[in-house]
Amino acid sequence: MTAEPLETTDSWARLSVRNRGRIMGRAANEIQLDSSTLVDLCRSDQRVHDLETISAELLPLCAALDFLHKNAAKILRSRACGILGRPSWLWGVRSRVYRRPHGTVLILGPWNYPLFLVGVQTAQALVAGNRVLLKPAPGCEASTTRLAECFFRAGVSREQLTVLDSSVSAATEAIESGVDLVVLTGGVQTGRKVMAQLAQTLTPSIMELSGCDAVIVLPDADLQLVAQSIDFGLNFNGGATCIGPRRLFVLQSMAAPVIEAICDRLADRESVVVHPSARESAAQSIERALAGGACNLIGDGTFDAALLRQSGVMRPVVLDGVASTDDIANADIFAPVISIVRIDYIEQAVAAVNRCDLRLAASVFGPPAIAMQLALQLEVGNVTVNDLIAPTADPRLPFGGRGQSGLGSTRGQEGLLAMTTPLVISQRRGSFTPHLDRPTESQQKLVSGILTMLHAPKWGARLRGLRDIMRSVKK
Repeated sequence: MTAEPLETTDSWARLSVRNRGRIMGRAANEIQLDSSTLVDLCRSDQRVHDLETISAELLPLCAALDFLHKNAAKILRSRACGILGRPSWLWGVRSRVYRRPHGTVLILGPWNYPLFLVGVQTAQALVAGNRVLLKPAPGCEASTTRLAECFFRAGVSREQLTVLDSSVSAATEAIESGVDLVVLTGGVQTGRKVMAQLAQTLTPSIMELSGCDAVIVLPDADLQLVAQSIDFGLNFNGGATCIGPRRLFVLQSMAAPVIEAICDRLADRESVVVHPSARESAAQSIERALAGGACNLIGDGTFDAALLRQSGVMRPVVLDGVASTDDIANADIFAPVISIVRIDYIEQAVAAVNRCDLRLAASVFGPPAIAMQLALQLEVGNVTVNDLIAPTADPRLPFGGRGQSGLGSTRGQEGLLAMTTPLVISQRRGSFTPHLDRPTESQQKLVSGILTMLHAPKWGARLRGLRDIMRSVKK
């Protein structure tokens, strides 16, 4: 079901948003048809279960494409600013806000989710009318190229979407050649380097960076659900998930049963292979924590840092005796590690979450009403209640962090709008243009009267403003 591709970027820009959305819908069809190959290309030491590729990448990516197909035209349609709500002193002016593409968007992809994250960002940039330069992470070249082929078969031209090589120089050279927006998914250090280069040309960016995400366990929480969720979050995708659970806040009075439930759940978990780029930082963080008095509650309590550094192999690590201010409780780690932070009252958890630099997401477990109240106090990008990770894949939802976890939003309505820039056109009708006259004392009294009549706190003053207006008009 291959569609005829467009030949130039100009022809793509001339397409209506509705038609570009239809092409995104066809891209979802092509991805489904090519799903077996895409799954094969995503297998790695971290992605050992094909189910993870289907459930965490292909399914949410196709849902996002379908969302764009159905909603992009409505989200990006122009907005009229007519008579209703117009300031009276702008009599005769009518305006309209249009959404226009930035131009060329450079997307810098991650290695941990090479289909879903770059796929949604690419689709949003394309449906907004942009040209896309897509740089895959090292090791993801084949899957990215295959994903691009799905877009091409759906009707996107090769001039509109270009896959770069995976080298760092490909990104730096693209930025130097001139792009209009950069979208990065990666670590904090990478974000700093890219922002430093973008600062030279004041090029805007959207950055989805690392997190050190918290789990808060409230009284009366379902402890088996907590343990099951921690097990899932630590081991999913080999522990390489930016919103995986990295610290668990629990009241001292609840710590024993919570820890028991988690350790029982993780007791038979096999080792995972940590990505080469994350091994050294994970090993150092765990070593420092153990040297500072923390203890590993899994297995015999030992931790083989040499094995992690050499081969990436490690079992889940659950550290007890960690303070909220310790380095490991504020670090971005892409490995199956979680720190237990014991607290005396729940407000301590809120304070610890909100002062952490890395505030991408958090999870709260407990009675729904109380958990919702607590969730509203957390200064993070996303909060899930009685779950983690999976709900953020809803294509309607924006995704982004606070602090050093990034800036801007990807996905959802907000992510689509971020791929555009507003163009405002205002039209004057009629001859009411007092602002064009040369300043006079009468004109000053007129404008001052308008200000008083519209915004004075008391009605008496507003009436005096109206009187000044009438006197100025007579003169």
